[in-house]
Amino acid sequence: MLQTENIYIFLLILPVVSFLYASVGHGGASGYLALMALFSFAPETMKPTALLLNLFVAGISFYYYYKEGYFNKKLFLSFAMASIPLAFLGGSIEVDASLYKKILAVLLIFAILKMLNVFGKESNSIKQIKLWQGLVVGGIIGFFSGLIGIGGGIILSPVILLLHWGKMKEAAAVSALFIWVNSASGLIGQLSSGVTLEMGSFVLVAIALIGGVLGGYYGSKKINNKNLRYMLAFVLIIACAKLMFT
Repeated sequence: MLQTENIYIFLLILPVVSFLYASVGHGGASGYLALMALFSFAPETMKPTALLLNLFVAGISFYYYYKEGYFNKKLFLSFAMASIPLAFLGGSIEVDASLYKKILAVLLIFAILKMLNVFGKESNSIKQIKLWQGLVVGGIIGFFSGLIGIGGGIILSPVILLLHWGKMKEAAAVSALFIWVNSASGLIGQLSSGVTLEMGSFVLVAIALIGGVLGGYYGSKKINNKNLRYMLAFVLIIACAKLMFT
């Protein structure tokens, strides 16, 4: 993995990606997968590596948001009950490389819109989520999370805001733990199907943690990183195009 061409450029960008994602309560798997696609990582190493990175970065992000009192346990459980087993199921399924790239490209659109703050508006009128709504939304996102190798927060967070189930910081806290449990479940599903983690993946974890710690801390407080978000959105757009048309 670490023999990839231009790996040093990749290692410089990686903590920036983890910083930006952690600052909004996400683990960053969609960003890591986009970067790995741009730098031509082998498809079979992308999914487990992204899930492993998610575990550490999303865990740190959740810690800071929880510490600030933004976590809504009831809202989290309504999604997690269905997402955890379905993330395991998705993680145990092997996807054709070509189909995998196309699905990932579509999911990256959510990440791009999030970074451009399209889903950034919150409502003062918060609605109570119904159990069946949480199970359906959580189950669908959980399955695709395991299948593609993301935690699902990049999709869940906009859904929470769009349907007025919570405010922005609350959505970030719930999404962070949602990402963690789905990443763990999806990774276990991967390992149970015979996938192995390379030692290089743990080197990437150490580097991503630098950005993750800073992003989680500053994001749970107050930070304005609009220009960096636009830069990351540009990188994601390039990766999306590469995945879709190559």
